[in-house]
Amino acid sequence: MWERFSYYGMRALLVLFMVDAVRGGMGLTDKMATSIYGLYTAAVYLASLPGGWLSDRLLGAQRSVWYGGIIIAIGHFTLAIPRTEIFFLGLIFVVVGTGMLKPNMSALVGDLYPEGGARRDAGFTIFYVGVNLGAALGPLVCSTLGEKWNWHYGFAAAGVGMVLGLIQFHFSKRLLGTAGTCAGTDKLLRPVERFGLIAAIAALVMVVALGFSGVVKIDPVGLARKMTIVIVAIGVLYFAGILAFGGLDKQEKQRVGVIVVLFFAATLFWAGFEQAGSTLSLFAERYTARQLNWLRFEIPAGWFQSLGAVFIISFAPVAAYLWVRLARRNLNPSLPLKFAFGLFLLAAGFLVMVAAAKIVAGGGKAAPTWLVMTYLLHTFGELCLSPVGLSSVTKLAPRRFVGQMMGTWFLANSFGNLMAGLIASQFKADAVGQMPAQYLKLTIMPAIAGLILVLLAKPIHKWMKGVH
Repeated sequence: MWERFSYYGMRALLVLFMVDAVRGGMGLTDKMATSIYGLYTAAVYLASLPGGWLSDRLLGAQRSVWYGGIIIAIGHFTLAIPRTEIFFLGLIFVVVGTGMLKPNMSALVGDLYPEGGARRDAGFTIFYVGVNLGAALGPLVCSTLGEKWNWHYGFAAAGVGMVLGLIQFHFSKRLLGTAGTCAGTDKLLRPVERFGLIAAIAALVMVVALGFSGVVKIDPVGLARKMTIVIVAIGVLYFAGILAFGGLDKQEKQRVGVIVVLFFAATLFWAGFEQAGSTLSLFAERYTARQLNWLRFEIPAGWFQSLGAVFIISFAPVAAYLWVRLARRNLNPSLPLKFAFGLFLLAAGFLVMVAAAKIVAGGGKAAPTWLVMTYLLHTFGELCLSPVGLSSVTKLAPRRFVGQMMGTWFLANSFGNLMAGLIASQFKADAVGQMPAQYLKLTIMPAIAGLILVLLAKPIHKWMKGVH
């Protein structure tokens, strides 16, 4: 809960701080700021892959969570220092720390219930509520401090949240017993693994040092474009390698083929969904009527980013009940249809934004209800796609590749976040008249992808034979 409080609280401030040129922000262009945001959020998910490896091979889940939390707190407090030259160092700390904490916290929860079954499901339900409670509270606290007083107060509040989480984790650690205390294997690192780890750390330090010294000039927009090529190459090479050399039988290859389809569908979904922290955040700040005259209070733009988590907490039990109820009546939609519904709901949310953008293009300000409706529709889409996708990967993946396939699911999140930043960089503050057409493009893309999934639903369902 506290880690998500800090992450989402800081995320609610990030783009607004970078584009602000009046109240102590960085004064960057929208294109630069949204590209940096996309790189940052993509890097968080990418860092989950080495973070999981460190836990499995060296640290164990408990120590990975502990050290990750410390590094995250250092990152937030670094961002709280009013010196723009160390801003990127703070982001790097948060990325590294979150990569260590995020995947291993979930693994730690799973270790608490080695018997599996209903108790594990109940445990993860509590965990899921805690995650979204933190995601709801973080933007409310951090954006209020950041937007009403000082940006750096908001970043500091995110750090305080992470420190509170570390204190709680330390004093309740005895309740965890032996869960997550040991690495996944007691084998020593092979020489090639030891060399790779040292080389990776040295390369990271060198790149950071060269960047801060000014020897290497980093272009965030260009880097984001290059990173998309890298992530696509990783995904293509991984899946091609598994299919060609993984020793899979025909049925396993078909199931991996389904995961590939879901990978690209999820990427497209997150590319739209993650506009929340960029274009939708800027829309809330610049073009939404946020003044409550009867309270003499202006709603901070970052508060809108709490809506998704509030809606998740409110409607996740309803969605779970709905799927169970439909299954009892043999009406439960197939996996590709659920993904299609998620994409259609994403498109519907952006269609709402087309109407809101037309109001802005006409010279007015949009009512807050437009953004509320968009976030509601996008949350419904998330409930159709995200938890279902996580569950399906564990079912579809060959047993010996489950962990790796879960890693590729995070890769889809990373790719989607990167694409979200590149899409957001096309929105221009001085070209309000183009905004309706841009949101219309964001409506059309997921709608077409959803339609393709509907058309392919039957053959995909056949490839999933034996998986329910």
